[in-house]
Amino acid sequence: MPAITVENPLELPKVATPALDQRARRVTSITTAPRGLEGEGFPVRRAFHGISQHDLDPFIHMDQMGEIDYGPGEPKGTPWHPHRGFETVTYMMEGTFLHQDSIGGGGVIENGGTQWMTAGAGILHIERPPDALIDSGGLFHGIQLWVNLPSALKMTTPRYQDIGSHDVKLLTNDNGDAIIRVIAGELGDAKGPGSTHTPITIVHVSLLPGGQLVLPWNPNYNALTYVLAGEGTVGTERTPLHDGQMAVHVDGDFIVLGANETQDSRTHAFEVLILGGQPIKEPVAVYGPFVMNTRAELQQAFEDYEAGRLGQIPAEHI
Repeated sequence: MPAITVENPLELPKVATPALDQRARRVTSITTAPRGLEGEGFPVRRAFHGISQHDLDPFIHMDQMGEIDYGPGEPKGTPWHPHRGFETVTYMMEGTFLHQDSIGGGGVIENGGTQWMTAGAGILHIERPPDALIDSGGLFHGIQLWVNLPSALKMTTPRYQDIGSHDVKLLTNDNGDAIIRVIAGELGDAKGPGSTHTPITIVHVSLLPGGQLVLPWNPNYNALTYVLAGEGTVGTERTPLHDGQMAVHVDGDFIVLGANETQDSRTHAFEVLILGGQPIKEPVAVYGPFVMNTRAELQQAFEDYEAGRLGQIPAEHI
């Protein structure tokens, strides 16, 4: 998995050790993401399936895109489509995606890079593999996450952030058997490069076989661990967790992870995405590409889109 890494993790700063009076978070549920298709037909796993909005808040939706090894001519993307009322975060671990939107944002997302798009008041965008990847085929593996915006920011000005893999803050644990990538938010004293409207933390951890990790976590945030690849355990109870599964953690100051001594042939480490944020605690109305607070606001979003008020497809577009 070619997300940003280092040869000697012990050279990295160490993640903070929890204080003696702090508590480990309890694991309250384990769910398995079903498989589906998105956009023009690329395979996804619906990571939040079966989890209550109470435990997800401020997140709305997350797809694991791939992991798939495309043949020549097979890679697919999404056509031009609108969004309003939230932010999309696309993190690519393998493969390449091109992004373009109606406010002039765009670029290449690849190998540990992140595209952060604030839809806010409204935006059109497209994501697709480059022509060379379509022609050749190849590995494709990423995450797309939807982050809710509070009602006061639903109609904020759209923006685009291109976060390269080398911008990500890297940490390790005392034993050096973990690579901790802080993509957004804060983890102890470390701060990720992603600028967020809603207070959140997003971390990608690679934990070597047999490794143990104690990760400090803001007690005011919710906490979710999703397995991208490999097998391990979560919590002090060492609850088993494998690829495509999500754990919900509650009530505590740190998260406990362990990697099994033996991993499958697809990965040399236990690969997990850990995310959490400050709950917004507002009504959520979702339909298609819009995330608002009321049904009336959803109707207005559709009317604005049909009237061209969410932007126009650029004359020069991919």
